[in-house]
Amino acid sequence: QVQLVESGGGLVQAGGSLRLSCTLSRPTFSNYAMGWFRQAPGKERGFVTTISMSFGSAYYADSVKGRFTISRHSAKNTIYLHMNSLQPEDRTVYYCAAGERVNNSTLTSGDEYDDWGQGTKVTGST
Repeated sequence: QVQLVESGGGLVQAGGSLRLSCTLSRPTFSNYAMGWFRQAPGKERGFVTTISMSFGSAYYADSVKGRFTISRHSAKNTIYLHMNSLQPEDRTVYYCAAGERVNNSTLTSGDEYDDWGQGTKVTGST
């Protein structure tokens, strides 16, 4: 059974930094991407960033460009989300996902991902 396990969530002050991690237990595709989504209470899940595990190419939502960086350790099937200059709207639950890159596509929709983690929560003080 494929599992995605996130870690690194916690309390952070406005303007602070935090690093999230996510490990995929067993890749089921040779060409796949992993990504981060987030969902606040009462809102739809939104795309944050994605990275190709084979090529390292990354793509970001406009709301996090310049503040968040996604990186990978392919041998460990692990990705990291480095978050800087955190704002109040960044404090929510972050979900990790993995999906096949059909035709080397950039996966920005949740429907394109096959496996999901349980989520890790980022909270903060004002």
